[in-house]
Amino acid sequence: MSIIAPFPLAWDRRPVATFDRKELMRILDLYGRMVAAGHWRDYALRIDPDVAVFAAFRRHSERPEVRIEKRPALRLKQGAFALIGEHGAVLKRGQELNNILAPLERRLMRLID
Repeated sequence: MSIIAPFPLAWDRRPVATFDRKELMRILDLYGRMVAAGHWRDYALRIDPDVAVFAAFRRHSERPEVRIEKRPALRLKQGAFALIGEHGAVLKRGQELNNILAPLERRLMRLID
């Protein structure tokens, strides 16, 4: 005999912080270019009720070189997105994902003669 658990109703479900499709495509596009340039080799994605985290690694055994976090609860205060460095320092925070990724984009720019 099995017990069937009912699917939770809409008002019973907690919202979960996630990257939407456009944000995730933007992050994965940057990740692909960083891999091609030899900067990153691995990534991890963590989704919790209050935070969504994309972590990029130089090697899989190290701590992440950068973390891109989305905390929807902070969107009206400091901004939903944050770029966090290897040692846990917040490098950039804001509302727009493009502005948060700008320091990483600068790594990929090269002067062509």
